[in-house]
Amino acid sequence: MDVIVLGGGLMGTACAYFLARRGARVTLIERNRVGTGATVASFGNIRRTGRHLSQLPLAHRSLRLWGEAEKMLGRDVEFRATGHIRLIFDEGGLADMRAYAQAARPWGFELEELGPREIRSRFPGLGPDAIAASFSPQDGSGNPRLIAPAFAEAARKLGAQIVEDAEVDGIRHTGSGFLVTSSKGAFAAECLLNTAGAWGARIAARFGEEVPLDARGPQMGVTEPLPHRILPVVGIWTRDKDHGAYLRQVERGNIVFGGAAERVSVDLDPGHAVTDPLRLPLQLRAVARLLPAITEVAVIRTWSGCEGYVRDMLPVMGRSATMPGLFHAFGFSGHGFQLGPGVGDAMAELITTDRCETPLDDFRIDRFGRAASSRLRYGATFAD
Repeated sequence: MDVIVLGGGLMGTACAYFLARRGARVTLIERNRVGTGATVASFGNIRRTGRHLSQLPLAHRSLRLWGEAEKMLGRDVEFRATGHIRLIFDEGGLADMRAYAQAARPWGFELEELGPREIRSRFPGLGPDAIAASFSPQDGSGNPRLIAPAFAEAARKLGAQIVEDAEVDGIRHTGSGFLVTSSKGAFAAECLLNTAGAWGARIAARFGEEVPLDARGPQMGVTEPLPHRILPVVGIWTRDKDHGAYLRQVERGNIVFGGAAERVSVDLDPGHAVTDPLRLPLQLRAVARLLPAITEVAVIRTWSGCEGYVRDMLPVMGRSATMPGLFHAFGFSGHGFQLGPGVGDAMAELITTDRCETPLDDFRIDRFGRAASSRLRYGATFAD
């Protein structure tokens, strides 16, 4: 089977790798360089806490693959299962955490509840005013700069063709498959997989499938290096978006942080997202609630990236509803980093076997034409 994968971020490269591993002949087309879009702008959070419940089977599948990543890809992508802690500062946050923990248990996800004394003893320096916290010990973080190139290189070794710096001029169905014309030539295949991120809705629209997607950019930052002492990824349970900060300390000592700043709108042409320096003081105040010591260090860089946010904050994933041979995996709404390996494995299974052991029905592209459901959305304010 021939498959063209459009988009060379984490989703596209993971799909290319798992497709090639299943014996498919794959061509991945990326308009820039592999992994230079939203993936590299990611926070690197590998968390299951707070995900919409229907995402948990995919998140579990992905976590298993993160644990195998170094052996599978032949290089260290800095996956560290150091745990994920979410601090709680008020009764509303505590109620939300307990409700989520109870709802997630039947889906195979267990959260530990920590009291103030346990937070202080296990994680000194974090959230001195916190009244409680949730902790997921198997979650953690990975390096956004390493993962997509690692998947691309591993896919190439399995025979996949990786085409970079290729502007796509046209995409059409030929009757027997798909023809993609680009600045690097024309490519034909039986199947087309749309992993174009924030541009994914444009590709879907070519085949009569409308997706309510907005392109936005998060505001991220990193401090100067400090002695390494913060092991888990740190977040917060809150109903106030102005307090929705998160942070982690990398092994080199720098503290990466994000959240608590409204995402900026991004024009898809050219798709460059920039940070707003006026938002940094408010963001740092929210981060300091989690880690007061951050007020004593210098911020050395800020950045953003173009991400695609779907109206219901769930991804578009699975078969096209209008075109046989067309598949989608885009619109991960700022929380796709953890899901990346699982998305690649699941889409490869679906495309090559016409089935998938992981339920994907909630992510169908035709859901927007159906009656809106009253499903709860958890974690929509927390990016990765």
